[in-house]
Amino acid sequence: MFDDKSILITGGTGSFGKQYVKTLLARYKPRKIIIFSRDELKQFEMQQVYDAPCMRYFIGDVRDKERLIQAMRGVDYVIHAAALKQVPAAEYNPMECIKTNINGAENVIHAAIANDVKKVIALSTDKAANPANLYGATKLCSDKLFVAANNMVGGEVPRFAVVRYGNVVGSRGSVVPFFEKLIGEGAESLPITDAAMTRFWITLQQGVDFVLKNFARMYGGEIFVPKIPSIRITDLVEAMAPGMATNEIGIRPGEKLHETMCPGDDSHHTIEFDNHYVITPSIQFTAPVNYCRNLLDEHGTPVDKGFSYDSGTNPHFLTIEEIRELHQEAAL
Repeated sequence: MFDDKSILITGGTGSFGKQYVKTLLARYKPRKIIIFSRDELKQFEMQQVYDAPCMRYFIGDVRDKERLIQAMRGVDYVIHAAALKQVPAAEYNPMECIKTNINGAENVIHAAIANDVKKVIALSTDKAANPANLYGATKLCSDKLFVAANNMVGGEVPRFAVVRYGNVVGSRGSVVPFFEKLIGEGAESLPITDAAMTRFWITLQQGVDFVLKNFARMYGGEIFVPKIPSIRITDLVEAMAPGMATNEIGIRPGEKLHETMCPGDDSHHTIEFDNHYVITPSIQFTAPVNYCRNLLDEHGTPVDKGFSYDSGTNPHFLTIEEIRELHQEAAL
């Protein structure tokens, strides 16, 4: 569906954007791939690797609606990956996080509508479900904006959807490269926030594949959640540095012990499919949609009342060996 199409990725110089571009170039023949981001150095570095004739690099900030409108001219599909994502930084600089994650989301929506983009998928996070920190709260607001945007256009384009998933193995700023740095420096112990902490775990390629698939699945208004495994932070340490001691430093500001992707309060809006969940809109759209059967003709069923998809109660936990294997897979 991406052959001879134009795709724009906001925040496209990040870990996700690079892997998405790599995958698009390997599997399809897009007419144009536009990287929209504000860091000229990261764009220059990315351009040294991804310099196919279809590539375009636009300097711009999602806070700038006019620049977004200009960048989206002739675009068919948009992936909104730009965000301020560091939890402590958001707690310390709340308005900056709000300007990028909420105002920026609104600007992406208006730019897509102004240019008759076909479909938009916004990347979310498990921290947006029952948020306990400002970053999660801003991403929840962003999710709500993208879902409600379908009402703004009625039965016309663009159609908007959201993809929500957990921690990405080895992504920039995550705990894995931090641990690797400490291990490389000869650390005798690794700092962990709490020995009981769990997290959802997904590779970058799995995230990219899930987003690609959901462009074909979506009607508009869905929050797509993949079924992925959880890990225990203590198992992660053992997988990376067998036998190494840990040092509990306490939970950081705004951090949770476990993460949730489908809150129990949304159970009456949640549908289970073979390999993912869909949280359907809580508002009534102009045209009713049967979300139990998607555009790929996959069938889902409503979950039980009170159902919650939580990293601590997830039935699928990775073993230490599986964590190692996933890291090796992610490094390829």
